[in-house]
Amino acid sequence: MVSAVENMAANTSWSALGKATDLRNRILFTLGLLIVYRLGTFIPVPGIDGVALREFMEQAGQGIGGMVSMFTGGALGRMGIFALGIMPYISASIIVQLLTAMVPKLEQLKKEGEQGRKKINQYTRFGTVALATVQAYGLAVSLEAGDIVTDPGMFFRASCVITLVGGTMFLMWLGEQITARGIGNGISLIIFVGIIAEIPAAIAQFFASGRSGAISPAVIIGVLVMVVATIMFVVFMERALRKIHIQYPRRQVGMKVYDGGSSHLPVKVNPAGVIPAIFASSLLLLPVTISTFSGNSTNPVMSWLLANFGPGQPLYLTFFVLMIVFFTYFYTFNVSFKPDDVADNLKNQNGFIPGIRPGKKTSEYLEYVVNRILVLGAGYLAAVCLLPEILRGQFAIPFYFGGTSVLIVVSVTMDTIQQVQSHLLAHQYEGLLEKSQLRGKSAGGKGRKKRSPVRR
Repeated sequence: MVSAVENMAANTSWSALGKATDLRNRILFTLGLLIVYRLGTFIPVPGIDGVALREFMEQAGQGIGGMVSMFTGGALGRMGIFALGIMPYISASIIVQLLTAMVPKLEQLKKEGEQGRKKINQYTRFGTVALATVQAYGLAVSLEAGDIVTDPGMFFRASCVITLVGGTMFLMWLGEQITARGIGNGISLIIFVGIIAEIPAAIAQFFASGRSGAISPAVIIGVLVMVVATIMFVVFMERALRKIHIQYPRRQVGMKVYDGGSSHLPVKVNPAGVIPAIFASSLLLLPVTISTFSGNSTNPVMSWLLANFGPGQPLYLTFFVLMIVFFTYFYTFNVSFKPDDVADNLKNQNGFIPGIRPGKKTSEYLEYVVNRILVLGAGYLAAVCLLPEILRGQFAIPFYFGGTSVLIVVSVTMDTIQQVQSHLLAHQYEGLLEKSQLRGKSAGGKGRKKRSPVRR
C-alpha cells in the first residue's frame, strides 16, 4: 500500500519551480558560487613558467596528472589558485572524525548539540590550514625541482604557499555557503563541477586517440557500454533499500484512543554515499602529486611512490579498496546511520521492531542488520571504483571515464535532485494534500461551513 507521503511525492510537479521563490533563490545562489569557483581555476599562481607547465602536464595527463587534475577541476594542470582543490579540507575532516571516535573529550563535545558541532568545525578549519600549508610548501618545492618556476627561491615558495592556502580556504568557505544557503552538499558539488567541466575535453581527446589509431574502435565501443552500464548500476544501488518494519502501539490521549500503526525504517545499501570514494582518493593523491611534480629521479622515496602508487598499480589498487571499505563502515556508523541514536528515537516515539525489545536490544539488532548490508554496499563501491581503474590502466582510457568520477557525478546528481524535490514538496504541501485526497485545513473548513446551521 502506498503511503500518503509517497503519494504526495509522486504528485510533485516541476512546473511549480518558477513559483517557489526560496528554491529559485537557492539554485541561483548555488550556480553563482560555482561560477566563481570555475573562474578561480583559471587565475594562475605567480611565478609559474606556463610553457614548461603545459609540456609537463601533456606528458603526465594520461597518468596521475589526469587524476589530480580531475579532482581540482583542471586548476592543478593550470597551477591556478585553487590547485590544491578541496582535498585538504576533506583530509582534515577525516582526521577530525577519526579523532572524535577515539578521543572521549571530542566525542563528548560532539554530543553537545549545535555548540559542539561549531567547535568541531572550527578544529576542522584549523586542520585544513595546517594540511594546506604543508601540501602547498611541498608542491612549491616540487615545482622548483621540476624546473617549472621562472624565479625559484624563498620568495616564490612564500607566495605560492600563501596563494594556495588562501585558495583552499576560500573553496572551503564556498562549500559551506552552498550547503547552508544553497542546494546540495557544497563540497561534493565543487568536486562534481570540476569533473563535469573537464569531461568535454576528455571526450575529445578520447575520440582523437581513436581516430589516430592509438585506441581501437572496439575499445571505444566497450568503454561507452561500460560507462552506461556503470551509471545504471550506480543508480540501482543508490536507490536500493532494506526496509525494517516498525510498529507503533495503540495509545490514549485524553478521552481519545488512537489505533496503533506500522511503518518502516529505510536503510540504504550504501548509506555513506560517495564520501568513502572521495576520502580514499584524497588520501592517495597527496604523496603521488608531490612525487609527480618533483620528478622521478629527485628522491628514491618519491620515485618509489610514483612507481607503486600510480593508477593501475597493484599496491595503489589494494590500498584504494581497503580505504573504501574502511571509510564505508566508519562514515556509516559515525555520521550517516548511528544505531544508538536511531534506537533512542524509536523508543522516544513509542515505536519498536516486532520481536525486538526497545533500547539496547534494538540498537544491537540495527547494528547487526547494517553490518550485513554494508558488506554489499562496500563491495559495490569497491567494484565500481576498481574495475574501471584496471581497464583504464590496460587501455589508456582517460581518468574521467573511471568508476570514481562516474560514481561522484551520478551520486551528487541524484542527491541534488532529491533535495530540489524536497523543497518543491514543502512548497506544494497544501496543493498536494488535496491531490492525495488527504484532509487539509481548507477542505476541513469548507466541510464545517456546509454542516453549520443557517442563521435566521
